[in-house]
Amino acid sequence: MVIRFKTRITEMLNLEYPIFQGGMAWVANADLAAAVSNAGGLGIIGAGNAPADWLEKEIKRAKELTNKPFGVNIMLLSPYVDDVIELLKRERVPVVTTGAGSPQKVIDALKPLGTKVIPVIASVAHAKRVEKQGADAVVAEGTESGGHIGELTTMVLVPQVVDAVSIPVIAAGGIGDGRGFVAALALGAEGVQMGTRFVCALESPAHIKYKERIVNAGDRDTVVTARITGHPVRCLKNKLTKEFERLEMERASIEEFEKLGVGKLRSAVVEGDVEWGSVMAGQVSGLIKDIKPAKEIIEDIMREAYSVLEGLSSKYLRGEA
Repeated sequence: MVIRFKTRITEMLNLEYPIFQGGMAWVANADLAAAVSNAGGLGIIGAGNAPADWLEKEIKRAKELTNKPFGVNIMLLSPYVDDVIELLKRERVPVVTTGAGSPQKVIDALKPLGTKVIPVIASVAHAKRVEKQGADAVVAEGTESGGHIGELTTMVLVPQVVDAVSIPVIAAGGIGDGRGFVAALALGAEGVQMGTRFVCALESPAHIKYKERIVNAGDRDTVVTARITGHPVRCLKNKLTKEFERLEMERASIEEFEKLGVGKLRSAVVEGDVEWGSVMAGQVSGLIKDIKPAKEIIEDIMREAYSVLEGLSSKYLRGEA
């Protein structure tokens, strides 16, 4: 039996399940987003630093592959962000998530058209600020996540954000199975966002070597690099992360860090270079043991969530009215 959870997020976005797929650059393309949306979650195309013409093709392909809601993630530091916003105005994408900057111009441009704008945040102050700006919900992302991260863990960030804002909160970071899903709801979240788990979806364009590194990862196989730059990144350990650690020990310049990192995510995702490429992945990698279709990922999570809730009720609430 697969349980269907009804939250403000499922109602707002017309979803079967309150599960978002993270908008990961080079990974979150139209094929993956459509597969997640067709499975009842919210698939998200990651715009990253890509130009608007690339994104336009992905949006049109997603519309061909699904008639369900899907979203686009805007990286606000992208040099193409203004062109991307204009594209999203034309295409009337139903949901937009944002990262790396203030979402004000996105909210001002897209919310009047009916688009739901959901910023990714990493602190209570940030959540309160985007709520005042008009955000429809927030993704509270803990430091367990892969890629660029904040400092607070999901366990402490989510309930504090829930207490601080009135809009729905989606939990992200360290979630990859039904237990994590139920835990997020217990913290007050009304949905979850998963990135690393969907990297290992069959429909994900990530190179098989990238997926296999995640599947074979242990609990301590991620590391955070480039803290000294103010933009820390969580990746799986490899030769590249060791080189970043060397630069940190030597107090290298920010320019040296940037030079080392240029193109490394693409090298890992597209070319399968898992030694010198940036294998961005969250701490949840240690829980991921297989590669399977997005539909199976979502159904397994919801089935496990139902089982967890039944088990908790039986174990701890036995005899209660």
